[in-house]
Amino acid sequence: MNKKQKNMKKITKKWSPRFSEPANNKVQRYTASVNFDKRLAIFDIEGSLAHAEMLKKQKIISAADLRLIKKGLNQVRKEIIAQKFKWSIEQEDVHLNIENRLTQIIGISGKKLHTGRSRNDQVATDMRLYLRDVVDNTIDQIKSLQKVTLSLADNHIMTIMPGLTHLQVAQPISFAHHLHAYCEMLERDKLRFQEARKRINVLPLGAAALAGTSYPIDRKFVAKLLKFESVMDNSLDAVSDRDFLIEFNANASLLMTHLSRWSEELIMWSSPFFEYVEISDSFCTGSSIMPQKKNPDVPELVRGKTGRVNGHLVNLLTLMKAQPLAYNKDNQEDKEPTFDVADTISDTLDIFREMVSKLTVFPENMEAAAIKGYSTATDLADYLVKKGMPFREAHGVVAKVVKFAINQKCDLSDFKLKDLQKFSKLILKDVFDSLDLKGSIESRKHIGATGFNSIKKALKKSRIKLSK
Repeated sequence: MNKKQKNMKKITKKWSPRFSEPANNKVQRYTASVNFDKRLAIFDIEGSLAHAEMLKKQKIISAADLRLIKKGLNQVRKEIIAQKFKWSIEQEDVHLNIENRLTQIIGISGKKLHTGRSRNDQVATDMRLYLRDVVDNTIDQIKSLQKVTLSLADNHIMTIMPGLTHLQVAQPISFAHHLHAYCEMLERDKLRFQEARKRINVLPLGAAALAGTSYPIDRKFVAKLLKFESVMDNSLDAVSDRDFLIEFNANASLLMTHLSRWSEELIMWSSPFFEYVEISDSFCTGSSIMPQKKNPDVPELVRGKTGRVNGHLVNLLTLMKAQPLAYNKDNQEDKEPTFDVADTISDTLDIFREMVSKLTVFPENMEAAAIKGYSTATDLADYLVKKGMPFREAHGVVAKVVKFAINQKCDLSDFKLKDLQKFSKLILKDVFDSLDLKGSIESRKHIGATGFNSIKKALKKSRIKLSK
């Protein structure tokens, strides 16, 4: 036997007889995916068990084959869970590794499992099973963060802070109102993942390589076993579609963007320039040379990891932008970014929830900032409008009042009535109700406003949504 024949004998690939020389070692390493797609192992076994049940039901394999396949796959699953399974790069991916080990355990019956399917529809099924599980966990984690946020908001309905636009003091608001804004963002995130789950939960298995199979398979039976809502209606689309991965990553990017915005505010609020809140020591680090420092590392990393998640979204969009139908090897590159995004949002939601639950709030500093920034100026303008002055004229009058207050280095509520009446005779002694921070907030009573009663109702509505 010559050297070439010896090399040929070592080849273990399922397609080996077609090729006249062994795979280059570098190519083998370059094309192998087992180092990362082994994460799909349990889902691959789940899909294979359902496929085997269907093959037996359709009399494509025997009852004896099914018993052996189930026994073998259950042993493989135990080995994987116990971390005793020996993964081989020579077997290229998670599918061939499991099939090879199954055949070692049960013999020729293991080779019958792949009847009527391809790795193309197999991996598409695995990814949908995996992502369905990830989405369910993500929704639960979002709900947990919402609950913690609502609990904090309940304790700070009467806490007054400056609402900002352009990072400048605008109007006084309830701190609970500010927190509720993030609850609403998270609610949209949750709904997006719930909607995406419907499009994930469609079975591609049965599409085989791209054209379906000549075996009398029952795809609806497999869908029922795997709890898929329906089957994909086009075999070409079934094996090549990655919309569901892109949609998941897009939803994750929006989620991280919301958490990044919140992180930015926590970073500002915890600085000595604001001192609105204090982040627990367990979520911060110190400096190697400046002993007084307390760095908000967690929210800073949330900002940073948002860019990472956004990058993975662009990665997947670029991956799919010029692919012809049907399956292409490019699609192997869909897994690592998706796995990383799944890990990142899970870790972020978990640690963010804990951080918010341990947040210390300084209401007196928030209120002092609201007073400092002439946040009731709009209320004074509204007061003049209610007295009959056109809004644009009232806007100009109040601008002059604020300019005068700045020069005098005092707040609007510090003015005496006679001083205010120099700017307009429409101003009477009831004006001070409009210049008071609490009065300003209480005056905003409609749905969605910052009024104390309005925010109580909003928080209650959010809790009802969470209970469903």
